[in-house]
Amino acid sequence: MMIKTDNLINITKGVGISFLLTMILLLIYSCILTNTNIGENTISPAIVVITGVSLLIGSSIANIKSRKNGLLNGAIIGGIYLIFIYIISSLINGNFSMTINSIIMILASILCGGLGGIFGINKGRR
Repeated sequence: MMIKTDNLINITKGVGISFLLTMILLLIYSCILTNTNIGENTISPAIVVITGVSLLIGSSIANIKSRKNGLLNGAIIGGIYLIFIYIISSLINGNFSMTINSIIMILASILCGGLGGIFGINKGRR
């Protein structure tokens, strides 16, 4: 199965937007964490939420001009995004293991990417 050039551009755009949003939201969260009494026990849930929001927005924007396959394109965006995040975090930590948090991130990324793709397709039809 070949991926069309338009789909490849949309997928790349979605991954890029998601990464950019993740970096911005993580910077905001780190400033809040540093300057308030919020505990470090909020880090894991915040990362899952930030990832989900970034993927919803990124895959939604990327799929606005698409006419079909929003779920598939969004899920691919979520999968590629997660692969990059996993590789980067594993290289930084020096640990390439799968934990329950990794599994939650995989499911959340693919789900949020797919939902964002559906939202994008539906928004583009208006």
